[in-house]
Formats: sequence, C-alpha cells, structure tokens
Amino acid sequence: MLNAPSGTILAVITLNMEEVGGGAPIFFARDEEKQEKIALYLSRMLDATVHDLENGTLIIIRH
Repeated sequence: MLNAPSGTILAVITLNMEEVGGGAPIFFARDEEKQEKIALYLSRMLDATVHDLENGTLIIIRH
C-alpha cells in the first residue's frame, strides 16, 4: 500500500457496518472517539489523508 497510486482509498473506518463494502480494508469503530483515533494512527502510518464522508464513515486516501 505504500506504493499505491495517488487517489487510492487505503482504508475505511466506519461506525455503521451496513454502509460500507469494497476492496479497501474496513475498520469498525464503537464510537466517534475510537474512530478518530484509528483514523489518526492509520493516516500517520500510511502517510495519507483522512476524509470525513459525514455519514459515520472516514476514508484514508493517498494524495
């Protein structure tokens, strides 16, 4: 994933399991605090940016 092309979704962090699917790794969080913490750690490790879809789902994308 470190060599993923620009614009690639590297991970999805969600509060709602029914809202997501697809090929990127999906992380389920119990609450918004845990979701933010997971997103922060993953974005730092993957050198990527977190985007809020405002439906209980965050995505991490390499720009």
